[in-house]
Amino acid sequence: MDLAAAQQVLKTVFGYDEFRPGQKAVIEHVLAGDSSLAIMPTGGGKSLCYQIPAMLFSGITVVVSPLISLMKDQVDALNDSGIPATFINSSVDWPEIQQRLAALHNGDYKLVYIAPERLDSEAFVQALARLPIDLLAVDEAHCISQWGHDFRPSYLTLSHAIEQLPSQPQVLALTATATTQVAHDICQQLWIDPQNEVNTGFARDNLNLTVVKDQDTDRYILDYLQVNQGETGIIYASTRKEVERLTKLLTKQHVTAAAYHAGLSDEQRQQNQEDFLYDRIQVMVATNAFGMGIDKSNVRFVIHAQVPGTLEAYYQEAGRAGRDGLPSEAILVYHAQDLQIQRFFIDQSGMDEEHRQRAYQKLQVMNHYANTEGCLQQFILQYFGEVSPACGRCSNCLDERESQDVTTAAQQVLSCVVRLRSRFGKGVVAQVLTGARNQRIRDNNLTMLPTYGLMANQKQKTVGELIDFLTAAGYLQSVGGQYPTLQVTASGVAVLKGQEQAYRKMAQRVKRLVPEDTALFGKLRDLRRELAEEQHVPPFVIFSDKALHAMCEALPTDDDSFLAVKGVGQSKLDRYGEAFMAVIRENQDMD
Repeated sequence: MDLAAAQQVLKTVFGYDEFRPGQKAVIEHVLAGDSSLAIMPTGGGKSLCYQIPAMLFSGITVVVSPLISLMKDQVDALNDSGIPATFINSSVDWPEIQQRLAALHNGDYKLVYIAPERLDSEAFVQALARLPIDLLAVDEAHCISQWGHDFRPSYLTLSHAIEQLPSQPQVLALTATATTQVAHDICQQLWIDPQNEVNTGFARDNLNLTVVKDQDTDRYILDYLQVNQGETGIIYASTRKEVERLTKLLTKQHVTAAAYHAGLSDEQRQQNQEDFLYDRIQVMVATNAFGMGIDKSNVRFVIHAQVPGTLEAYYQEAGRAGRDGLPSEAILVYHAQDLQIQRFFIDQSGMDEEHRQRAYQKLQVMNHYANTEGCLQQFILQYFGEVSPACGRCSNCLDERESQDVTTAAQQVLSCVVRLRSRFGKGVVAQVLTGARNQRIRDNNLTMLPTYGLMANQKQKTVGELIDFLTAAGYLQSVGGQYPTLQVTASGVAVLKGQEQAYRKMAQRVKRLVPEDTALFGKLRDLRRELAEEQHVPPFVIFSDKALHAMCEALPTDDDSFLAVKGVGQSKLDRYGEAFMAVIRENQDMD
């Protein structure tokens, strides 16, 4: 089976002329019969890497996914493109499962999506074993690794289940977030040759990263939504209480918003999610229970109103913006006190000591990201083991705020860490510098230090923020897990000795993300919404925003020109072409 056949499916079914970076290499592995690992950023087009081969194989492609909310979206989108697909998860009762298995056995479907928990059932694995399975695609494959940020025990049954399948299908593991260690773990557990790993890099060229520090969260969010009126987005918060508070705030300000968290009933969550997917509301305010794998392509912004627990989780959630490739933004609104919420979650998690210490270290990395003044994308890519130049578009790269010389204050902090012989963490250092007189300070005779009270005119919170900046900038490093201590680095020593100066930038201003939409785009979007409501599918299943923008540029009024629009395949032309071209013609007549 050659790549030319895959290229034909890409064009006729999905409406694209060229593969995205990495897709061709992955599909070549799959068509050659090699088990492989694909690491591509969110929105990088991972699903086509198994959907296209599924159309070419004579047997069935099984997709293991923890994302029940995503399964229906993907199956709807495949069916809308003329590809027979179904899913089996906890939302389907046993008689219906048996019907779907029988239909699979009869060759009625090319793909079936299943939840990993299904594989815990020996009876279900035996039912799968009777099917002609050519390919087993494992989505969100980082869940199989205990080194990852989202380990799922149900994934551990995968290798056992694969052994039970007589067809011995090849495996394609896919993930957007995998450190070098996690990638190694995936390959080891799924018997994938490391040479068959395709990693396109973690950079998202259309995603602008922004950190907003120590500003009024409510004011910033309201200003942002005012400047970016009409744009769709997700706001994440760490607790249900904060999700509810922010939802009420937005609703009161006449922003169409809904809440999503585990405390809501299944029916309410389902309704709110559907309203978001169908563009009935502008903003979803959610805990991280929402959005993993949500395939809504026109999310223009993701705002984290509170600090998440890991950089992997942050980047995966941030990646839900701009899946259609259009300019989008991921914003972290940072307050140091939010770290306490994550520490509480770690303490209450019930994980063993090794994993708890690892969780604390991951939280420190998240803190360093929030406080770096270097390129934000570069920081993330470095964490995933990738070397890159500065992105030139994140809030730090584009920061035009003047730098303030903080050398003297930095020297005071660094000197205090040295005087404390690197035995204490941020809290004690800030207390000593501000002249605190609590029990711990007195018991350790810290009032006798030359640096005691050097910053008595400042608040401990302010000094703590300076310490966070010095740590992120590499002048200090925190060592340890739950109770990290501070040490002065070589760069810090240079500042302390007066050989280098330290500069720090001071509040972010809200900017418009994308230009105003044209009148034609609005009309096409309205038509898309009407068709979506009629067919009970999310609007992006019909066409992405990117495809609508392309129509506004190309102004197709006949079949050939409409088919030339990126994202338009033959099935889409047959079903929707005339309706959309009629709107384009009518708009041209009015101009």
